[in-house]
Parts: sequence; C-alpha cells; structure tokens
Amino acid sequence: MVVTDTRQDGAPRAAWQEMADGGDGWPIIRRIARNHVAPRWKQLAVAMVAMAFVAVTTGALPFLLQIAADRIFIGKETAVLWTLPGVIIAVMALRSFAEYFGRLTEASIGNGIVSDLRKLLFEKLVSADLGFLQRTHSAAFVSVFANDTQIVNNAAAQTLTSIAKNLLQSIALAVAMLVMDPVLGLIVLAAVPLAVVLIGRQRKQMRSSVHRTLRGAGDLSSLVSQTLTGIRVVKAYGQEAAEAARAGTVIDRTLAAILQTAKSRAVSGPVTEGLSGIGFAAAIFYGGWQGIYGNLTLGEFMGFMAAALLVYQPLKALASLQNVLLEGLIAARRVFSILDEPARITEVAGARPLAVSAGNIRFEDVVFAYEPGRPVIDGVTIDIPAGCKVALVGPSGSGKSTFLNLVLRFYDPDSGRITIDGQDVRTATISSVRRASALLTQDPVLFDDTIRANIAYGAPEADDAAVVAAAQAANAEEFITPLPQGYATRVGEAGGLLSGGQKQRIAFARAMLRGAPILLLDEPTSALDATSEAKVQETLDTMFEGRTVLMIAHRLSTVKRADMILVFDRGRIVETGTHDSLVAAGGLYDRLHRTQLAGGEPAAN
Repeated sequence: MVVTDTRQDGAPRAAWQEMADGGDGWPIIRRIARNHVAPRWKQLAVAMVAMAFVAVTTGALPFLLQIAADRIFIGKETAVLWTLPGVIIAVMALRSFAEYFGRLTEASIGNGIVSDLRKLLFEKLVSADLGFLQRTHSAAFVSVFANDTQIVNNAAAQTLTSIAKNLLQSIALAVAMLVMDPVLGLIVLAAVPLAVVLIGRQRKQMRSSVHRTLRGAGDLSSLVSQTLTGIRVVKAYGQEAAEAARAGTVIDRTLAAILQTAKSRAVSGPVTEGLSGIGFAAAIFYGGWQGIYGNLTLGEFMGFMAAALLVYQPLKALASLQNVLLEGLIAARRVFSILDEPARITEVAGARPLAVSAGNIRFEDVVFAYEPGRPVIDGVTIDIPAGCKVALVGPSGSGKSTFLNLVLRFYDPDSGRITIDGQDVRTATISSVRRASALLTQDPVLFDDTIRANIAYGAPEADDAAVVAAAQAANAEEFITPLPQGYATRVGEAGGLLSGGQKQRIAFARAMLRGAPILLLDEPTSALDATSEAKVQETLDTMFEGRTVLMIAHRLSTVKRADMILVFDRGRIVETGTHDSLVAAGGLYDRLHRTQLAGGEPAAN
C-alpha cells in the first residue's frame, strides 16, 4: 500500500508526493532531454544557431565602439563616420531578428514539452488503478497538471536556449575583453567564481521553499475543491468563517514559502551586481593608470568597458537561471512520480478477450484487503449462475461494494480467483472484462456534455435511433423531449442541470444501450421518487431479462426481486437464500430486514 504522512495541516500525502520531494536532478534532466527534447532536435538546432549569432554580434559591439572612439572622435576619419553607423544598424537588425526567432523557437519547444507531459498525465490518470486515484485528492492531480507542468515549461523554455544564449554571450564578451587587454579582462572576470560560490549556497534553501510552494498550491486546490463540493453543508452548518480561516492558514503558509523562494531567487542579482561593481572599480583604476601613461587608448578603454558592462547581464541571467532550473526540476519530479506510479492491475502476457456466453460468475476462496492484515473480502467462495438476480445485503463496510469492484477488476484478489464463464478474469484483457458489465451507481455520474453523449458514453458508435430507444426504455424521453435542445441539451457539471431522478434515468439509458450481459447495481433507484421508481422498476424488469445481475440492496422492494440473497458481514458471506427462507432462519438477514431494509415498506414475508 502507499505510505502516507501528515503535514502541518493534518492532510495525508500520498507516497508519490513524498517521492517527488527529493532526489538527484540529473536523471530528470536526462529523461526530459531524451524523451521530449531529442525529438525536437531540429527546432533546438535552429534556436542554438540563432542564439550563437546573437552572442557573436554582441561580442562584436565593443570592437565597433572602439573603432568609433579611435577612428571617428580621435582619428577624424570621415569615411568611417559614413560607413560605421550602417554596419551597426545591419548588425543590430540581424541580431534582433535572430533573437526574435530564437525566442519563438524556445517558446515552441517549451510549450511542446508541457503538452507532451499533460497528454501523458491525462493518459495516466484515466488508465491508472482505481486504488491509486482514490488515495490522492483529485485536486492534487489538478495542481500538478496545471501548475507543475507550466513550471516545467518555464524551466525548459528558458534553460534550453537562454543558457546557451547567455553562456555564448558571456564567452564572446569575455574573449573580447581578453583580446583587448588580458590583464583588464582577468581583473573583471576574477569576481565570477566568487559569485558562483555565493549563489550556489542558496540552492538548498531554494529547494526547500520551492517544495513548500508547490505543496501549498496543491493544498489550496484541494481545499477549494472540497469547499465547492460541500458548499451546501458548509452553509447549512454555518461554517463559512471556519472554512475561510482554514483557507487563510493554507494561503499564509503558501505565501511564506513563495516569499522565501523570492528571497532566495533575489540573491543572485545583488550578488552579481555587487561583485561587478568591484570589478568595474578595479578595471577603471587599472585602465586609467594605463591611459595616463599612454599604454591604453581611449577607444580601447571604451570598447573594453562596453564589453565589461555587457558581460555582466548574461552572467546575471545565468545566475538566476539556476533558480528557474531548480524549480523546473522539482516540478518535473512531481510530474514523473505520477507517471511512474506502478500499475497493479495489469494484463498478463498473451491475455485474450473475455468470451462471455452466459454470464456465470464464480468466486473461489477470494481474499482481498486494501490494507495488509485487514481483509475486506475474506475467503469468499460463491457460484452465481448465469441469468441469476442476486441481492447483496449487509451492514455498512461489510464488503458489498468491494465485491462488485472485484467483478469489474478494479482490484485483483490477494488470493483466490474470480471467473466469468469459467475464465479467470486476470488472464483476460482488462477492457473485455469491463465491457462484460454495465455499472449503475447510487450517485449517477454524468459528464458536462449533451444528453445524447452521456447516453452513448459506453457505446459511442450507437446511432441516434438506438440512443432514443434506450432513453425510451429508461423512461427518460418524457423529460428530454420538452427540453429546448432535446438530446443536444448539455447537462452541466456532474449533471447539475438535471434532477437526481433525471440523472439516474440517463444513467439507466446508458447501461441499456451498452447491452452488457452482466449488470452491477448499487441501489440505483434510491435517488428516485416513488413515481419515478415505479417507472424505472419496469425498466429494470426489461434490463434483467437474460442477464446476470448483482445489486447492492438497501430497500426491501429491491431485495424481494432477487433470485438469491447474499448476506455479507465483515467480509464474509454468512447467509445465502431467498427472502422468505432467510427471514424464517432468524439470522442476520432477519435482523437487517426488521431494522433497516423495510424502512417504511411493508415487511411482508
């Protein structure tokens, strides 16, 4: 199982979040370079050529300034006066075009990488094990998907070409200074190693603050999601102020981390500026001394100082880029920790599609636990004949929902096996196992799409006639037709524009259109009023014909429709039989019947 810890706010953190908090950055860099940069090598090559041209032209500027001072202001050469401005304009125009093209290519590469990561993340999320998804709040995934990938984009875009551009510019200008005057060049550049050491000391503090910033973003996303989901409860219990205070705590903690990150990031600029001031002062003193004694011309000095002034800008940019790179590596590690989460539900080599001819389901000594040592299904052996209508009853937490999840292969047994028509579901393809069943839940899930799209969700190839027939069979057309756009009406987020009963009937139509030989129901009529339930019960009779049905039942009317009742208690099936036989036995079912199942319904035997 995934190990969790507890943060200051008491919220558990999944293991993938813990693994994302540390580790060497080089494997991440190599992975991004191999999988996402290498396929774009042509774009990268173009960007590098453009940046190299920018560096070369930048390195030429001090020499042009030197020529202007010596040959125009001192030498009074009219020909140079007429030609040099044109040369400078041409050089700067080409430089500007190269920089524009380089930045455009840089943006294309960076955004291409983030698009790759987002596609991979989404594929991972929709194909990941249900257990993995349930262990982590959905908002944490959203935070990684939206925030962390964008940070990776910023890092990739800036470091790929900006490092090259600034490094090449620094080298070109350093060479220019050393060519003009080696001693002056060494005086100015002597401060660079010291700046690297001082800035490097901030890396550890920067790493810690970036971790806390990204955690805070995820915590805040989770809090907003929880509050919106439970807003009716928040208001009903008057907890607006408490929720606002809780949000304030998370926001303040995140702000502190952001400010610490900003503080660490801000160090690079002043350090570089301060050391550059010392270098300039030393260069001016030495250069002035040489000039006084005639060893250095004004043009040489002006050209050299121009190079010195220009060189510190790319050096400063390189110093700040280490922070951007560090943020990107931490964010990328969080992204890859999700992508690398191992799948537990996998297909064996040579898996074949499940061939369902009748729908017989058999559990053979099945044991399953979400946590080691705490089985939720404990040694269950049961044979469910094809076409049998089975009700699952029992106290809350007795294993009923897990029983259905195992049939769908959302989880695999820790021991024992499950077969459908004699075929072990673990040897079949996962998609074929799930196509064999249609699931109807107590809380129907609809997507923010049209009614037609929701009905056809499990059978996208269905034509309009089939969709309409399914809606009619589920008694849904009576409320669909009067809608302004009929089947093209959008249902809103989570079907919020429809009533509970309407959502359930759309879900029924979806299940009917799928035409699966096995039906799995988790008390799907519980959200319906008496009139709607009576209509849907007629639909259920039609759906049940010729199918194997497993239904978690909390209503007597549902239980009494079953051919067989399985009574669960603490992960075991403790009683089996029909309603009448189990009531007569006077066991757990009889107690449930008298205290829970009957509700307001007649408790007829």
